[in-house]
This record gives sequence, C-alpha cells and structure tokens, in this order.
Amino acid sequence: MVAASTVLGAAGEHYVMCQLLRRGLIAALAPVGVPNCDIVVTDDIGDRLCAVQVKTRLDKGSDGGWHMSKKHETIIAPRLFYAFLDFGKSLIDPPMCFLVPSAVVADTLKRSHAAWLSSPGKKGQDRKDTDFRRFLPDYDKVGTFVGCGAGWLEKYRERWDSLVQTATA
Repeated sequence: MVAASTVLGAAGEHYVMCQLLRRGLIAALAPVGVPNCDIVVTDDIGDRLCAVQVKTRLDKGSDGGWHMSKKHETIIAPRLFYAFLDFGKSLIDPPMCFLVPSAVVADTLKRSHAAWLSSPGKKGQDRKDTDFRRFLPDYDKVGTFVGCGAGWLEKYRERWDSLVQTATA
C-alpha cells in the first residue's frame, strides 16, 4: 500500500502541472531524485526554463502551514518557484495555490526560524535548533515574527501569471 502522503504529493504535482499546461506552458515532472524541483517548465520553443517545487497539504493541524527543512533557507534561484497547495478539508473544497519565488521562501523561513529560536519555549526554556521548518500563512499565530501576519500570502494566491511571465520572459 502506498503512503497517503506520497499519493497526496503526487496529486499536488499533477494539479500544478495541469494548471501550467492549461496556460500554454510545457510542464513535465522532473526525474525521480532531483532534489529541489518537482516540475520543469518551459515555453513552447524551449527558450526559457523555470522550475517548481510543490508542497501539498490538506486542511489539518492548527497552523495551516507546510513542512519545510533548513535547506530551504538557502535554495534561491530567480527561476525557481514554490507552489504551496492546500486541498482543503474535503474533496469538494476548491484547491488553493500560492506561487512564491524561492528568494521569498528562503528569507521567510530564515527570519521566522530565527524569531522562533530567540523566543522562550512553553515553559520558558531555551529552544533547541532543528532542521525542521514550517512555512505559514500567518506567523502571528506562533509568536513574534513581524511582517508575515494574516493575509501576507494573499499576494501570491493563484499567481500563475508570475510563473508564466518568468517562463516566457
């Protein structure tokens, strides 16, 4: 039996690929084992290329975010985007996708993790550093991270045009 997270991830990749193909781009799944890219994208003549890493979730948990790791703080490329996809609570919920440039993701993860480390734990203790990160739609819910409160991700919601422009510019 295939793990539910594997199937969910595949569904997310195919959803994003479908949206790109609908917009006239050439999109294909990257070969298995490519570390920082799930989908490669180009225009119709193969002149421009960009990449997408897809992060998929269901509406579970309290923070509404996506799992990330420390390595994502350093992965910055002008033609690399993250597609943060939320399939919602049920099969009738419309998917929501945020297309965010890698530089924004790296900066947000780095700053939010530093803020988390510098704040005390639930019992006042120092926090221990880990490789685990969360990319959140509202960092105000988890503490003192300034600048990424409720609604900060909205400017990236369904911004397929930004990816299309990058792939065809």
